[in-house]
Amino acid sequence: MIDIGGIVRSVGQFYIVLIIVYVLMSWLPMNGGIIYDVYRVLASVCEPYLGLFRRFIPPMGGMDLSPIVGIIVLQLVVGALANLLG
Repeated sequence: MIDIGGIVRSVGQFYIVLIIVYVLMSWLPMNGGIIYDVYRVLASVCEPYLGLFRRFIPPMGGMDLSPIVGIIVLQLVVGALANLLG
């Protein structure tokens, strides 16, 4: 039998890792090349989700807290959905 809840958890954790890598890469200086290409791909995957939180959470002290809130919300939603699906 396929464990749908486990698949949902795995996909959610993978997306959280993508967000963390995207945030860490945003701190690196980039002048093009493969690192910049990876960063652009991650931006196209992560920004639509993180943009939802940036609308409501302004930067505090120059720090963008939307990834932290986004990860917490994602963990809550994925956990609830995985428990519902078994």
